Amino acid sequence: MSSLERRVAGKRLNRIDGIGKVTGKHVYAADFALPGMLFGKILRSGEAHARIARLDVAKALALPGVRSVLTAQDIPQIRFGTAIKDRTMFAEGEVRFRGEAIAAVAATSLEIAEAAVRTIEIEYEPLPAVFDPEEALLTGAPLVHAGWNDYQALPVFDREGNISGRSAIGGGDVEAGFARSYRVYEHRFTTQHVHPGYTEPRAAVASWDGNGDVIVWTNTQLPFDMKNMLAEVLDLPASKIRVIVPGIGGGFGGKLRVGVEHYAAWLARKSRRPVRVITTSEEELTDAYPRQPTVVTLKTGVSRDGLLLARQGRVILDCGAFANSGPATAAIALQVLAGPYRTPHLAFEGLAVYTNKGATGSFRAPAGPMANFAVESQIDLIADDLGIDPLEIRLRNIYREGDTGPAGETLASVSIEECLTKAAAAIGWSERKPGEGRGKGLACSWWLTTGGSSGVYVRINPDGTVTLISGAVELGSGAITGAAQILAEELGVDLTDINVTDVDTHSSPYDYGAQGSRTAFSVGNACIAAATDLRRQIFELVATQWNVPAASLRLENKSVVGGDKRMSLADVASLSQRMGGGLISHGTSIQPMPVFDPNRVKHHPLPAWTSHSFHAHAVDLSVDSITGEVSINRYVVAQDVGYAINPTYIEGQIEGGVAQGIGQTLSEEIVYEDGRVLNANLTDYKMPTMMDMPRVECILIEKPSVNGPYGAKGVGEPPCIEPPAAIANAIAVASGVRVQSLPITAEKIALRMNGGR
Repeated sequence: MSSLERRVAGKRLNRIDGIGKVTGKHVYAADFALPGMLFGKILRSGEAHARIARLDVAKALALPGVRSVLTAQDIPQIRFGTAIKDRTMFAEGEVRFRGEAIAAVAATSLEIAEAAVRTIEIEYEPLPAVFDPEEALLTGAPLVHAGWNDYQALPVFDREGNISGRSAIGGGDVEAGFARSYRVYEHRFTTQHVHPGYTEPRAAVASWDGNGDVIVWTNTQLPFDMKNMLAEVLDLPASKIRVIVPGIGGGFGGKLRVGVEHYAAWLARKSRRPVRVITTSEEELTDAYPRQPTVVTLKTGVSRDGLLLARQGRVILDCGAFANSGPATAAIALQVLAGPYRTPHLAFEGLAVYTNKGATGSFRAPAGPMANFAVESQIDLIADDLGIDPLEIRLRNIYREGDTGPAGETLASVSIEECLTKAAAAIGWSERKPGEGRGKGLACSWWLTTGGSSGVYVRINPDGTVTLISGAVELGSGAITGAAQILAEELGVDLTDINVTDVDTHSSPYDYGAQGSRTAFSVGNACIAAATDLRRQIFELVATQWNVPAASLRLENKSVVGGDKRMSLADVASLSQRMGGGLISHGTSIQPMPVFDPNRVKHHPLPAWTSHSFHAHAVDLSVDSITGEVSINRYVVAQDVGYAINPTYIEGQIEGGVAQGIGQTLSEEIVYEDGRVLNANLTDYKMPTMMDMPRVECILIEKPSVNGPYGAKGVGEPPCIEPPAAIANAIAVASGVRVQSLPITAEKIALRMNGGR
């Protein structure tokens, strides 16, 4: 079915959850409350690395209104973690970063809980600490986890000392490639801690029933992963845990892992009352899951005409005191370093490194902006040195259809040339005039659509409406609306006829989670599978009634049509209820893993990318010659989306991703000094506002994927990948100086323009 024939998919239709959200009636996790609910508060470490010499909670327990106090001595200290089980709910004997949880209080008001936390007495014995990931790699550096070898870990990761994960991608003969190169370039780039910046803080309410089951209402992105993690930490069968997800005020990867849910659950268990725990802005900036800082070194050999011959690189990623997703992120960085360029000789290494700073996480397109900042900045540096146009050098090296990817996979649905040429043309690339305070820059990259399974239940109701039950949560991106559009298309109904239920792990089918640009893609495929089965049920039922072949029937405008006969879906559903169990179907989907060469990858959890997308960003900006302030005049994104299920929400994702990318590029940074966060507030941590944002021009390119619904590709993560490199390249043209560390603040630019470093 072509896009021109579709009634619902591909259209700019209103969100199915839009009215409740714009009217303020939608209930978010931070809004949720239960009668008799207590309020939880966490005591956090004031030391970066120390032994707990004394901990006394007597004064907190004696405070009127306090119902329970928990420390490591009161509960089983079960280790948990994403790649490595290296973290416990409370620090036991030793703290590893400023902000680590030591105790938790539940009280009848938040004010009392906060007062109780302040009364807890604690004494420390300082231990050697390490804050720089490169120093953490040195022989004799303090170990963040002296017992690292005893931790359970996924076997794919190679670990040692402060290295929580080591991975590699390579092929060919790098040294021979360098030897044949006309020139060889070496550069170093650094990036910073960046918070995901979701509107709603992490929040959870927990309540236990008389059967010893716990219900947790939370804004997690991964309800089924949360269910299993809570079962582990609470030492209960997973069947005793129920996770319900109300509205989520943004996630961007920062709500993938456990945040406050386990504290709410344990406090509720001990208090025998429901307990709510919500993070503050300070807690979000000291103990959340921000984007990891990195140090990226790149060595590249090229021919005289700018063809890439050999590339060697290393990504050192600071994952903080606990591994979390650090090992996987360091591995994913290697594909970003490699693509979207053909290079016969490659050798890339990724290291995730422990330090005594807060744990980090999987912020939108994990590793994408950091690695892309390095490779795309270096491409421009090489182009400048060789006297080749930056667009032209990219076009000489980019992937083409059927090329071999870094893991030895064969690439299909390759659209990077179209993305580059259209983005460049949109800002008038051919008419650019370098210098004089104004410059234009380009950056391009590729990304994956994360796999994992999705299941849906679809039911046609007696009034002809359709109920969609999915285990995937709506983060605010409109992805579930996109999946519903696909379902409506398949069943011949309107989008307004689709009702979507909240996620409840007791009644929703399993979903891998709202992550990795996969929701509309994977849930959409599951909806197609469910609709296919529903059509079979419908046609067989009606064929029996009409005494016609089932193959002669079709769905059209909320009815079954065959010849000159027509029966509404409402009548079919009612008939099905009278004659059977109603019209309900279960659909599932999972992406196949591409064929790759295992000899080219080592210790990598995602060795070959699925349903990859391509994209290019182009920016026209000005730099003030005195202050170094950057003003963006035009910003253009050309992104291959495969098939635009709903162009409005795709454009919204692109605009939001660019906003986050601009923040990382120009202003945002969680600033550490000796393990202490210096700007743990939203005044000193500067995220861009509407007043800081340029208009983002979106060019949607549709080169269908093999596996996506109607050819769709994941769209949510790519837009934040290229802004740092595209803006850095434009700044270098406008100002004449190259900044190789993020954020590129006005101060850094002004210092370099005036001869500073």
